[in-house]
Amino acid sequence: MAKSIEFIPAEYSHKTQPESTAQEMLRCDPADIDRLAEAGLPFEVRAGVRYFDVSDLYNLGMYSGRGNTQPELAFRMLFRFAGRPVDDLLREKSWDFKVTLECTECEGEAPWRFAGPDAARFGGRQSGGAAPGASAGTAHYGATVTTLGARTPLRSARLRGITRDYLDSGYRWQMIPVPMQADYQLVHSLGATSCIAASLLLAERFRAAGYQAEAKRGWFCGVLGGALDLPHACVEVVDEDGVLRTVDIAKAQLAARLSAETGDFQELCLGSIYNKVIPSTASGGASFGYHECGSRKPVEVRADIRSLG
Repeated sequence: MAKSIEFIPAEYSHKTQPESTAQEMLRCDPADIDRLAEAGLPFEVRAGVRYFDVSDLYNLGMYSGRGNTQPELAFRMLFRFAGRPVDDLLREKSWDFKVTLECTECEGEAPWRFAGPDAARFGGRQSGGAAPGASAGTAHYGATVTTLGARTPLRSARLRGITRDYLDSGYRWQMIPVPMQADYQLVHSLGATSCIAASLLLAERFRAAGYQAEAKRGWFCGVLGGALDLPHACVEVVDEDGVLRTVDIAKAQLAARLSAETGDFQELCLGSIYNKVIPSTASGGASFGYHECGSRKPVEVRADIRSLG
């Protein structure tokens, strides 16, 4: 379905990255940037400097085929675990989980709402994790979270069929701003997909087939010592045996880009749980954090998640 990169639509685009960053991310020179701009790469000129949307740059690099762009190198680093035996993903694992909430245009002291980890939903546990008290500007959250994995593949042939239809539909995974991902119909109309958009659409299809399902957010962690801890989303669905299972549709799709050696991991994504995902209480299209000060600017949520073994 998707045959080309779709640039981020203007209403969701934030052109904050200068041309020097574009050259560094894409490992190219000014002439290459000129050709990309002439071919349609959106930009804005401020003080004589061209600025680009970081998602557009990431997607160009990811699908460039050059092999040396920053997005390609990061992708291979991020998913190198997927080609290894999956047994290590099934053991109990503990994490030092820290989050900073920042209200950058804060209107003053007010209560915070944070959708924290909920590892117990899938057999894990946590200690600590007191809700942030009322404050202005910045708040912090910390806990020790223990996750585990388990082979619990989808049992329903109907659920497997819907999932396989989605995976075979040809949507191209792209880096997409979170507010746009919640507009999952728009994302898919462009032939693109992302973890939140895919989970919202798949949950909708599960519900249409008569199953109880919801897209939920969480964190994908344990990458580069915490330097690449990423917000994540998957589908939680009550299977035909009444057991709640997860479908990590985006990770299955991304792993398939690497090689056939990721087959065991791809299967693990279809109903089972693995220890590199920390579920949260946030629904698929919602933010992790809010500040009730009245500011209209969304709260920025930064996670630092370190493995404790």
